Amino acid sequence: MGGISIWQLLIIVAIIVLLFGTKKLRTLGTDLGESVKGFKKAMADDKKDAEFEKVESKAAESTEQKAKDKEQA
Repeated sequence: MGGISIWQLLIIVAIIVLLFGTKKLRTLGTDLGESVKGFKKAMADDKKDAEFEKVESKAAESTEQKAKDKEQA
């Protein structure tokens, strides 16, 4: 009790298809898929940017350290 059976889900899907039509649902699914791909790509780009910033900051620190060592010598 309390759960949704497979038959209830099929009836809901049939009503949605009748209301919106298969063409509109297909377009909606395609748009949703492209949005998810774009979001995943943006997340991957952010990770790459964050890793690049870490490497860049380490390089800057080592350059500053070399400059301090030259000043002390």
